[in-house]
This record gives sequence, C-alpha cells and structure tokens, in this order.
Amino acid sequence: MPGPSPGLHRALLGLWTALGLGLLSLSAVTQEPFWADLQPRVALVERGGSLWLNCSTNCPRPERGGLETSLRRNGTQRGLRWLARQLVDIREPETQPVCFFRCARRTLQARGLIRTFQRPDRVELVPLPAWQPVGENFTLSCRVPGAGPRGSLTLTLLRGPQELIRRGFAGEPPRARGAVLTATVLARREDHGANFSCRAELDLRPHGLGLFENTSAPRELRTFTLPPEPPRLTAPRLLEVGSEGPVSCVLDGLFPVSEAGVYLALGDQRLSPNVTLEGDALMVTTTATASAEQEGARQLVCNVTLGGESRETRENVTVYSFPEPHLTLSEPNAPEGTIVTVTCAAETQALVTLDGIPAAAPGQPAQLQLNATENDDRRGFFCDATLEVDGETLSKNRSVELRVLYAPRLDDSDCPRSWTWPEGPEQTLRCDARGNPQPSVHCTRPDGGAVLALGLLGPVTRALAGTYRCTATNDQGQAVKDVTLTVEYAPALDSVGCPERITWLEGTEASLSCVAHGVPPPNVSCVRFGGAEVIEGLMRVAREHAGTYRCEATNARGSAAKNVAVTVEYGPRFEEVSCPSNWTWVEGSGRLFSCEVAGKPQPSVECVGSGGTSEGMLLPLAPPDPGSRAPRIPSDLAPGTYICNATNRHGSMVKMVTVSAESPPQMDESTCPSHQSWLEGAEAAALACSARGRPSPQVSCSREGAPRPQRLRVSREDAGTYRCLATNAHGTDARIITVGVEYRPVVAELAASPPGGVRPGGNFTLTCRAEAWPPAQISWRAPPGALNIGLSSNNSTLSVAGAMGSHGGEYECAATNAHGRHTRRITVRVAGPWLWVAVGGAAGGAALLAAGAGLAFYVQSTACKKGEYNVQEAESSGEAVCLNGAGAEGGSEAAGTSEVPAGGEVFAIQLTSA
Repeated sequence: MPGPSPGLHRALLGLWTALGLGLLSLSAVTQEPFWADLQPRVALVERGGSLWLNCSTNCPRPERGGLETSLRRNGTQRGLRWLARQLVDIREPETQPVCFFRCARRTLQARGLIRTFQRPDRVELVPLPAWQPVGENFTLSCRVPGAGPRGSLTLTLLRGPQELIRRGFAGEPPRARGAVLTATVLARREDHGANFSCRAELDLRPHGLGLFENTSAPRELRTFTLPPEPPRLTAPRLLEVGSEGPVSCVLDGLFPVSEAGVYLALGDQRLSPNVTLEGDALMVTTTATASAEQEGARQLVCNVTLGGESRETRENVTVYSFPEPHLTLSEPNAPEGTIVTVTCAAETQALVTLDGIPAAAPGQPAQLQLNATENDDRRGFFCDATLEVDGETLSKNRSVELRVLYAPRLDDSDCPRSWTWPEGPEQTLRCDARGNPQPSVHCTRPDGGAVLALGLLGPVTRALAGTYRCTATNDQGQAVKDVTLTVEYAPALDSVGCPERITWLEGTEASLSCVAHGVPPPNVSCVRFGGAEVIEGLMRVAREHAGTYRCEATNARGSAAKNVAVTVEYGPRFEEVSCPSNWTWVEGSGRLFSCEVAGKPQPSVECVGSGGTSEGMLLPLAPPDPGSRAPRIPSDLAPGTYICNATNRHGSMVKMVTVSAESPPQMDESTCPSHQSWLEGAEAAALACSARGRPSPQVSCSREGAPRPQRLRVSREDAGTYRCLATNAHGTDARIITVGVEYRPVVAELAASPPGGVRPGGNFTLTCRAEAWPPAQISWRAPPGALNIGLSSNNSTLSVAGAMGSHGGEYECAATNAHGRHTRRITVRVAGPWLWVAVGGAAGGAALLAAGAGLAFYVQSTACKKGEYNVQEAESSGEAVCLNGAGAEGGSEAAGTSEVPAGGEVFAIQLTSA
C-alpha cells in the first residue's frame, strides 16, 4: 500500500504545530506573575532625618520577607504580604535598600534609592586683609562645608548687594558634598568700607522640595593708597635757644587721608602736630621750641603711616645760643653842648658794629663820642652784632635814645595839626610838646571862643569842632601851633548803601560792598556765617558763595552790623550720580528714570530719543520731589539713546543717556507649544521650549510624576505631562507641556467574514484594523475586474454582495500616515463547498489528532481536487498555512502574495486562531 503523499505529511505537521502552540498558550494563561514592590522607590531626605519604607508583594502566601539596609531602624510594622519600617538618622549620601520576599521557591526583589541633602547652614567667607592697597588684587574665598548634593548648589560672591561671581555645580555626582568658590578681585578706592559676603543656594525644587538659602557674615574691606614719595618737610635750618620755629610736613595722594597717622619729633622731643586734611593731601604744622639742652645739631623727623606702611623724611636743624648786644650812654639826659660817649659790646665772640662802624675784632666793643645839640634830642644809636653758625651769618641789634635839654617844640607826632575826638563820651584831651624840660601846653580859639581843657576829663560834642591855637612853654622858651579839632561818631548802615538781599550769577565778577556813614569814614568788612575769611574786592562768583553774610562797618568810634543774604544762580549741570549715563529699565518693575539736575532756579528736564526705535520718544522721568505726581508708568519702553536737555533762565545743558530694556522670562504658545509630538524610534531630543526675556532665560524641563528615563530613542512611554521653568535675574515663568508620541502604522488585523469562504452569489466582508498615530488612512487593492465593491466610511471594511468568480483573488489592505506605510494581503476564492477545520483549544486536541489521517486523505483526494478556495493571510504570524503540490507558502509581508502552481490547482487549509 503506497505511503501518504508529501502533501499529507505537510498538513499533519501543520496540525501538530498549531496544537502545540495552543497548549503552550493555555499553560501560560494559568501562571500568575508575582512581584515585590518598595515605596517610595526613590526618596530625597534631609541629612539626619527619618523615612518610612513600605515593602509589599502580591504573592498570596510568601514564605518570608524583609528589608535589607545599612541604615538605623526605629520601628517595624508587618502584615501577611507587607512590612513598613522607619529609618532614622539618615546620614549617608546615597543608599540602596532592598525589599525581598520568598515565594514559590523564588526570591522576589525590589531595589530603592535613598539620597540625603544638607542645607547650607554654614557659609564662611575667608577673612579679608586688614588693609588692601588700591590697584592690587586680593582673594575672595567662600566655603560651604557639608551642604549638598553639590550638583544642586549655587555659590555667589557679593560686594554689598552686587553679584561679583556666581557659580553652579551642575553635573557633580550625587554623593558630592560641600563647595568652595574663590575669586580674584581688584581693590578700588570705592571698595573702602564695602562689605563682602557669600550667598549659598541649594535648589531642590526640581525634586519637589524648596530653595534653601544662607548668607555668610559680611566682612569689611579697608583699602588705601600711600604714594612712594616721602613727605615734604619744611623747617628752619637754624633754631635759637628759647625761640620758636614753624614746622610743616605735607604728603599728597593719601587715601583714606583721615586714617593716616603722623609722628613729628625734634631730636628726642616729640612735637604736637596740627593736622589739616584737604582732598587727598595731609598737611601737618607745629612750632618747635629749642632748649639749652638741645644746643647743637639735631634731626627733625616727619613720619606718615597708613595701612601698615610708612613714609619718612628727616631734616637737620642746628640749635644755637646768641644773646643780644649791650648799648650804653655816658649821659642819658645831657644838656645841650655836653660830650656824650656811646659804647656797644657783646658777650660772645660776635663782631659788633655801632652805627655802621665795626669793632676792631670779634669780642671787642665799639665806641663813639658826640657833642649833644638840640638835633641830638631823641637821637637813636644802633648796635648790631653778627655771629656765624653752621655756615650762616646771624645778626642781632639794639638801640638807645639820647635825651637833650632844649626849648619846646610842638611836633605833629605829639600835637597833631588835626585832632580827632569821639562824640558823646567824656574824654581826656591831650596836646604834648617836645622839649626838655617838658613844656606846659594850653589851647584856645583865636576868636575868643572855647578853651580846650587839656588833660581833664570832659564831654565831647560836635560843637567843639574847629581850629585852636596851642602854646607850649618851658624854661628854655615857648612854641606856638594852630590845630584843627574833628569830632568823630559811630558808623550807620542803611538799605541804600547796604541792601538786605543781593543776587549774583555764577561765573560773573562781583563784589560784596556796603557803604556806611560815620566819622572817620568807616571800614566795612563782610564775613560769611560760619566762616572767618573777609570778602573783599572783585571775585569770580561760584555757587559756594551763596549764603548769609554779616557786614560790619567799623571806625574808631564804633560799629554797625547788618545781615546780607546772597543768592547765587547758575545754569544747569548734570552729575553722573544723580543722572547716570546708562540705565536699565525692567519691564513691569514700575521704576522710572531718575535724572536730577543741579541748577538755580531749578531747571526743567526732558529726555527725547535720538535714533533707532527711540527716535522722538519721550523718556518718562521720576519726579524730583517725592510728593509730586509721577508720570504714567509705561508698559513698553523703547531702548536706545536719549538726549536729556536741562534748561533754566541761565542756559541749558544736554547729556546722552543710553537706555537698555530687560524683562522677566515669558513663555507662550509660540515659544513653548503646550502640545508637542515626538516620533517613536527617533533619536531622543529635548522639548522644543524657549522663553523670551532679557537677559536670555535659562529653560529647564522635567516630567511630572515619574521622571523620564534616559534612553537613546523615543518610546511611547515618553508621552505624558512635562513642566518647563524659565529663569533669569528678573523672575521665573512656568508652562505645562503635553507630549504625544507618534508612531508608524502597522496592520494589526486583516480578516474575512464569513471566515470559511463564499459560494458564487454569496456575500463576504473583509475587515482591516491598523495601529498608528496619527490614525492611519486605510486603502484597498482588489483583484482586476472585481466590481460592485463597497467600502465603509473610514475604509476599514470592504464588502461584496453577490460574489462572482471575478471577486476571487488577492486583496491588499494598506495603512498609511505621515510616518510610513504598512500592508497585509489576503486571498479570497469563489468556488464549491468549503472544508472547515477549527482548532478550539486544548480540550479538542485529542479528537483533532484522531481525525488527522482522514483529513489529510480528504484534502489530497477530494477537497483540493475539487478546486475549493482558500483564505490566506500573507503575514509573519504564521496563523494561516497554504499547502499545495510544491510546498507551504507563507512568511512576512515582504513575501506578499502566494503564487498559484502552473497546473492551476490549489490545495488549501485555513487555520484561524481563537
């Protein structure tokens, strides 16, 4: 008996394969997966804090379970399939607890991650130098021990509120703790007295915690400038014992000059300096007094100390002793015709000279004789002594007067021709005559009027003014002289000669003069309140001349005073401090540009754009008076260059101001779309999210809930909600982003209904289902000549009513979207009776095996020979198997359509899965 044909062998092999797959499927369904879970899986805890961990499993009856960790435990709670344990005093930077259960001879595990953080409780700025020279670098060093993780830490070095340098430590390993920031800073004059500090920020907001900040104690910097040149010392080279000499010491270019120390000494004697500060200059003055103990060569020392450094100058001073010479007369009061001897002598080895005639040698006296006459009365004799000290010739002199007895003389010095007496108070009136013996004097009017009571106390009135004849008499004779009496009275100031208010213009020449009435003509001087300098003559007017002056008129008889208010007006003037050349406007801050201008009267100020976007635009200014109404705060201000013009009645002045505009971060749909799409399988990329703002904001995005795993390609698991945060110096802005993942189409199902086939004139339906995003467009390719084909609204279903032979053949379903195209094919034959073979599951497997031989024989001898049709899916799943005389046709999509043998016969069996 011949053996079974090769076609039957192939059919039986296919049946056994399908049956084995069905049994394996049922076995897999009966198994239930078990797992262990640890919550929280990832935790961030403050160093020294505590945490509850929950370890659980879905195993119905676990044999045992536990939580493995090196951390200290405080309490444990248990259940049948769970345990909870409190971990305390967590200090390790990173630990990985393990939750485990023993279930059905298997160990189930779940591993967690606990990391600690420490706040920046200690922020230390290394002490600054006691004094720092201006123009030299010094080091700022800040350390924050223990704070971390370092990757979330930011350190900022500050000068007052100003940021000098800011550094973050992103990318540091999670276990890294503590940080150090060092910067080199150039010392400036304006840094004197400035406070430097360090601010630490631990930003754990991306981990659901807050921002922890701390700032170090401020440290004050003291800067100084000490010029390399020594001070200029001025002092007398020679100093006589018992005398005083002026000493001055000057040093320019000191900063801060008020902090400088001065040491001034002559030999071993320390001098008491009078210190005067003017700008960056230090002037020291004093008086040096020489004593006998210091006689000889001595050093004068001036030492200036600042910032731990000093500059010193020394000068030589010679202390010497040189008494005055002696001058004597043989007859001090000699009658006319007497011989008088005059002698000049010195105690030291000085050379004396008497009235220009030197002595014979140093140390010897000089003499002369004369016959006293009337002309010698009150004659002075001059004795001069010279002494050489340290290469310099010094001189001293003395004089004496000779009195000679002679007849009266009325000289103008003793009895002036014009007498001046004060009006009002009683006076003692005198007219003295020169003569020996002293003459007596009386004065009367030539017309027989009043007589002046010389030498007696009496009242003086203006009626006494006039001309008198005065006669002087002694035993040598008499002298007569006419004199004129003037009566004086105190001055007076009126508003015509001395107005109460005066206005000057800065830069012009003016004088502050007041005219007063009085006899003698008063002398008028004006002094500013609080000062001592008298204002005299023409001066160039400056604004510091404004103020109140006290003008006082004085003569010999009294004084009168008056206050004069001087106002100095001047044109506008810009100062950088009150009207800066560069200004930054922050959008939404509500702050206006402040431009205060010096000038009197108060100038009006207007700033107008001079080019670019600001051309012709007015820059709103903050009012100079806080109580004034401020202009409207602009919502948008054009940056650029503005010309500020200040004007009053004395002129105008312009200044260029550069305005820059900055703004806080802002994100919207155009810069950060709220819905974004990625393509599955594409290279992983960041969110398309940016922000507007000046300076340019930093944008960071993180996934809400579970963090996005790091992977090289986009997965559908990356879809979800993300939060993007934009930050710059003026604030932050946040935006929620929904991310969808798109993927290429796959025809997941292509099936025929009824599944067995169709007779001529019957109906059948083909259904095509595709998985894709965005949803795929479905299209069909039917056999040539197939008519009366109907499609559903979305093309997912193809239906035929009244099937004919032309409807038999291969149908292709194609799914297409923007990311690609995928096809599957199915073959439909319109023919005689159908043969159905259904494999239900494991329960019908035995019957299927028993009927296998009969089925194979029928397929070979009857069904296939009758030309019945087959529905075949050309796909890689292997659910449909085609048998023909040559072998099985199937495979992947690329295989496409099964070919018909040359003989035209197709033997087919279709297997459909449950």
